[in-house]
Amino acid sequence: MPDVIAPNLKILFCGINPSLYSAAVGHHFARPGNRFWKALHGAGFTPRLFSPAEDGELPQLGYGITNVAPRATARADELSKAELRAGYQLLRDKLQTYRPDCLAILGISAYRVAFQQPKAKIGPQADWQDTRIWALPNPSGLNAHYQVDDLARVYGELRQAVEA
Repeated sequence: MPDVIAPNLKILFCGINPSLYSAAVGHHFARPGNRFWKALHGAGFTPRLFSPAEDGELPQLGYGITNVAPRATARADELSKAELRAGYQLLRDKLQTYRPDCLAILGISAYRVAFQQPKAKIGPQADWQDTRIWALPNPSGLNAHYQVDDLARVYGELRQAVEA
């Protein structure tokens, strides 16, 4: 699944890994139950609700999308800890190359494993060189802890911090 990425983005959103559906259609967060696009719009990142097919328009707004692990799965919990830790190295390389202002990991459990921060909580994390790191809730429909309004509120906190 190709990244939606460009140099010097405001925020590089980082999913855990592509769903099988997203990989099949070639667009990020494309599975019908995923709430990423609604949360993004509700948080004020996009001027209207984008469809997954419009993911390539995000760099024009200063945003991009990548994943911790490149392998597509039906569920993120099918990934091994080794795959998530290997994803950390891939992310470091992307941060060095593209230098976004902020990397937003969309999944606190994946963040904890990949970054070896087992007690991390949602919100800002330790910066990596010149890049701010945030851990946000996973927008998957399988994440029952957060509804769309909750996701939009927490994602909005990131937007406000980056714009400040």
